[in-house]
Amino acid sequence: MLLFLCLCWGISAAAQPGTHFRFTDRCTQAYQQLTALKTVPATRLLAAEKAADPANLAPILLESYADFFQLFFNEDPAYYQQAWPRYEQRLAQLAKGPDTDPFTRFAQAVVHLHMAAISIKFDKRWAAGWHFRDAFKLVKANGQRFPQFSPNLMLLGPLQMAAATIPKGMRWLSGIMGISGSMAEGKALMDRFMAAPDGWARFFRNEGIFYQCYLQAYLLNEPLPALQFIQQQQLDVKGNHLFAFMAANLHLNNQRSLQTQQIVQNRILGPDYLATPVWDFEMAYARLYQLQPDAGTYFHRFLSQFRGKVYLKDAWLKLGYHYLLQGNKAKYRYCMQQVLTRGSTVTEADKRAQKEAKLGREPNLLLLKTRLLTDGGYAREALNLLEGKNTNDFAEGTDRLEFTYRLGRIYEELQQTERALRVYENAMRLGANSTEYYAARAALQCGLMMEKAGKCEEAQAYFQRCIDFEDHDFEDALEQKAKAGQQRCSR
Repeated sequence: MLLFLCLCWGISAAAQPGTHFRFTDRCTQAYQQLTALKTVPATRLLAAEKAADPANLAPILLESYADFFQLFFNEDPAYYQQAWPRYEQRLAQLAKGPDTDPFTRFAQAVVHLHMAAISIKFDKRWAAGWHFRDAFKLVKANGQRFPQFSPNLMLLGPLQMAAATIPKGMRWLSGIMGISGSMAEGKALMDRFMAAPDGWARFFRNEGIFYQCYLQAYLLNEPLPALQFIQQQQLDVKGNHLFAFMAANLHLNNQRSLQTQQIVQNRILGPDYLATPVWDFEMAYARLYQLQPDAGTYFHRFLSQFRGKVYLKDAWLKLGYHYLLQGNKAKYRYCMQQVLTRGSTVTEADKRAQKEAKLGREPNLLLLKTRLLTDGGYAREALNLLEGKNTNDFAEGTDRLEFTYRLGRIYEELQQTERALRVYENAMRLGANSTEYYAARAALQCGLMMEKAGKCEEAQAYFQRCIDFEDHDFEDALEQKAKAGQQRCSR
């Protein structure tokens, strides 16, 4: 039945001499399993398909997904050394596809996107930029050549949106490489893909949902609609581990640590799934945000199994926080030493962890608890901790600034907008010349609140204030969010 559907969807490549793209039953099943992170049976199916039809390029494309998920989630350097030559070989093989087939350029674009994401993970930003550019050019040309081929929209939409929000630190992408984009156009393309009724849109729906939810949550600043979409569509967050990761991660980053914990605990386990310590990572943060003493167990398990470098410094920092909460300062100091010697500074969070460890200054315990509870979705409990406190209760200027910012965040989470705006203004004033991120983040949050209230002019002004703060932690990430806000408000 699946083979019949694939043939009806318009792939008549069997009539092509030489290489071709033929999405057989095995390929279709393999893709569905790959996008559920069932990499073990998917790999077996693809090997069988290649043996049955060596000229079929579809399994070549799908093997890229298998390697991508391994590298994206696990970041194993030894696996990277084995897999990277395979990516180069795939590009050469896929380039030999029929010029009359829309999958030829599309498949190459997918592989370039995989290579771009992997390059970022392994701190090869220049290579990542070129692969991003090649993917952009290929899918754009494919859209012009085959305008009815809906999967083009699934790639071009996110690429347009990402290109529209490139921060200063990555601006060479748009300058040297000639990449530009539009949030509005990118969103329209993605919406068209999600509404497309054709067979290929249905085939790639899992992947489209993954892109859609992350774009909606982060670039469109609509995390609650993204989470509601997951629930309304009744996405399988038990048997599909890609959806489970997406849902757990979105909940964790949107002050819903309990939901993250439940998703991780309720997922179906088995040998067919990709083995990854990412689940311990998510659980460790969720439990830490709840100030639970078992958070250390998950951090240790993650740190003992993870072979990569991204978010490693931040994980050691958070384990240090755990020990500080337990009153074990010796183990806290040990964790800070690990921050200095382990991992990389690819991400803003890791850069921040490195800076904090270098300073050698313990965080204020009251402010630390306040921060963790707020991040976990317990703003009321965090506010109770700060009851009766003001800036005069903190001797350090940095603590006074953080106290002001944290109070603003709590008021915002409790939907006390006017209070939040006043406190955030104080944070911007106190942090005007600080290398801490609090002033810039306060400006961003004010912009988001004004945008939500439909006050686009005020929102634009706050977003620009966020961008104008310079030389602080998380600068690229905050600028990207502010630029995305400006793009949304200019529609």
